[in-house]
Amino acid sequence: MRSTRGAFQVASFRGIPIRIHFSLILALPLLAFMFGGVVRQAARLAEVPPELVGGAPVLWGLAVAVGLFASVLLHELAHVVYALRTGGQVRSITLMIVGGVSEVTELPRRHRDEDLMALVGPLTSIGLGALLLAALALLPESRSFSPRFAVSYLAGLNLFLGVFNLVPAFPMDGGRILRGLLAGRLGMVRATRVAATVGKGFALIFFLVGLFTLNPFLFLIALLVLTGAEGEARQVRIRAVLEKLRVEQVMTPRFHGVELDTSVEEALGDLRRARRVALPATEQDQPVGWVALGDLLKVPEPERPRLTVRERVQPAVEVRPGDDAWSAMQRMVEAQPPLLLVLEQGRLVGTVDGNDFNAALLLHMSSEEDRQGGWPRWRQERPA
Repeated sequence: MRSTRGAFQVASFRGIPIRIHFSLILALPLLAFMFGGVVRQAARLAEVPPELVGGAPVLWGLAVAVGLFASVLLHELAHVVYALRTGGQVRSITLMIVGGVSEVTELPRRHRDEDLMALVGPLTSIGLGALLLAALALLPESRSFSPRFAVSYLAGLNLFLGVFNLVPAFPMDGGRILRGLLAGRLGMVRATRVAATVGKGFALIFFLVGLFTLNPFLFLIALLVLTGAEGEARQVRIRAVLEKLRVEQVMTPRFHGVELDTSVEEALGDLRRARRVALPATEQDQPVGWVALGDLLKVPEPERPRLTVRERVQPAVEVRPGDDAWSAMQRMVEAQPPLLLVLEQGRLVGTVDGNDFNAALLLHMSSEEDRQGGWPRWRQERPA
């Protein structure tokens, strides 16, 4: 298992890592206790004799909680399978306390397929709920109350999961379906803005209902929907701007780097004079990677005059001047280097870092450009 961004990998599907966030592990005991309490309440309401309530209620609650997140995983896998079959690319699947996150880094080729990709998740949950209800009908009446209740309750949760995700509010699937329906007439950026506004309206409704019913889970859903809608709208605006720009328009021109045989002490001086946290590393003026201030500062001070940069260099992530700035930023997000090396015919001509992207956005983001967006990549997050 490999830990990453507060989550650890437990399996993979077609090479795509499946991760569990630590928040889910911490919440499982609470969910088990909560669902176990529901078992006892349901038994009393149904006037079921105590001897038919088999096993510890908290264990049945744990079974329901694990079953719920297994259902969420199937929901996410439905999105992933459809995305892969229609030309999309998926980086990872993460299960969290509020549901699942399928990180789709490349959408299917046709716009219509994003709508269908969003729709298959809720349909899978509704279908699974129907199957569980059918299985419940096959359970013998003589079986104890607890397993029958667990199956019926899990069926209801799946039906709720499917229907709730059809609500037309980001970051649920219904918000993406709404955007797809509007995109043909309004363009992607305006359609996203409308869908995000609808999502914020639902967030307010969830908050008010949670306030009147004192339901903390609805507060959490409201916060997730609000931040998801705002984040989606901003991502589309950013892509609309950066797709129009070339790397050469956002890069910092640079024709020299820190030579591999330079001492760590001299390299630290170069970084301070350049006022940069990272610089290209070169060998005979040929770019080979990058070196970061943080890595060099880890070298004990007495050893800095003796050790060279060669021992601290990191592999380069390269782009070309003619690449679009959005693709370059995505490469930076995926590989996580502090800067990209801009090469033209094998020669270093510049670097791009987070400050360069921020400056480009400040200079070029405008209401006119906002109205002319492209089709965004998406990070699909849904409370489930």
